[in-house]
Amino acid sequence: MTELKSTERKDLRERAILVGVLLPDGRYNPEDPLDEIRGLAKTAGLVVVGSLLQKRQQVDIATVVGSGKVHELKELCEAQEADLVVVDHDLSPSQGRNLEKALGVKVIDRTEVILDIFATHAQTNEARLQVELAQLEYSLPRLKRLWTHLSRYKGGIGVRGPGEKQLETDRRLVEGRIQDLKAKLQKIQARKEREVAARDAVPTVSLVGYTNAGKSTLMNALTGAGVLVENKLFATLDTRTRRWNFSGGGHFLLSDTVGFIRDLPHSLVASFKATLEEASQADLLLHVVDASSPEAEAQIEAVNAVLDEIGLLDHPTILVLNKADQVPDRSYLDVLRAHHDESIVVSAATGDGLDRLEQAVREAINESALDAEIETTVGNGRVLSYLAQHALIRNRRYSDGDRVTVDCRLPRRCLGYLAEHGVDVRTNGQRLYA
Repeated sequence: MTELKSTERKDLRERAILVGVLLPDGRYNPEDPLDEIRGLAKTAGLVVVGSLLQKRQQVDIATVVGSGKVHELKELCEAQEADLVVVDHDLSPSQGRNLEKALGVKVIDRTEVILDIFATHAQTNEARLQVELAQLEYSLPRLKRLWTHLSRYKGGIGVRGPGEKQLETDRRLVEGRIQDLKAKLQKIQARKEREVAARDAVPTVSLVGYTNAGKSTLMNALTGAGVLVENKLFATLDTRTRRWNFSGGGHFLLSDTVGFIRDLPHSLVASFKATLEEASQADLLLHVVDASSPEAEAQIEAVNAVLDEIGLLDHPTILVLNKADQVPDRSYLDVLRAHHDESIVVSAATGDGLDRLEQAVREAINESALDAEIETTVGNGRVLSYLAQHALIRNRRYSDGDRVTVDCRLPRRCLGYLAEHGVDVRTNGQRLYA
């Protein structure tokens, strides 16, 4: 399975061969099983010059694909003058070494491509710290190849690695840097939590979804934010928050987040915890789906897997079927809506369905809030300040002694904080926490 061969080098970008193993339990685009890794490779600036697929019950423990395919892959690399091979799976250090030795070119895996894209797109100091942490955690068990296989220069393969003493020194340096980065990111996350908590009682809505599902386009359509929109994977990494003014009056805060992807590296999920703070603190999530993609259902599952990993799978959520204007056949939408009957169909590009989305968000926010009476001591400044920031306070009643009862409407997500601080919460006369 070979793509167009060029007889001369037209640019200095690396030429890549894509490799995939089709496993029995895998979810792939039937028209092009390598569609996603192809998009990742192109986003990373590679020129894809060929591809190779193999159906297997499981990946080969030594070289991912079988020995016959390794020989075929070597011939393909030579014929296409490839600089590297991109494997659409996570490689163990030994698999990477074995393939490089057999092929004579650099071999990188799916995670390395994603890390490379993140490193290229990281614009803020926070994003750079998060990407560096993910890179170091991924590279720690691969130090022998670290400074060669991550190099973007031809000729890196074949350079002998450092000796064992140098490896131990490198490990200590990398481990020390990892701890330093984690400490810095913990401070950033604590600051983020304070910033989110310091906002007034305006409800917050957060966009989540598969990368390139149209979240930024939707945010622009709803808020006029003018954020970057590019037809490439992971175009933006940093969370943006804008004011969403409703047509009937009132407003919410709308936040965009980094896109998710199938098999998103765990190190990235962990290191981007601070960036995802907006989503965790939101009153409502809008799960944006590219309804025109034949892989829409698989992408929904992939996003739900990441939401589950960060503890947001049960968060109040509306499924938004975007790009309705690009659906090649109405049956795409019919099938998706049959599986997700409460979803909202929109086109962020044309504006169709945005009024229905606004109404659904209004109703969901109202359902996620409750009227409550909160009793605490007058001297409990922390809780009273928290209520002033997050709740719509209607009345305060002071009783004999040092007690105060606050009548308010507050988001359900605030109940956990109040429970942690031991205050008495009642709704409809029923005691929730003491």
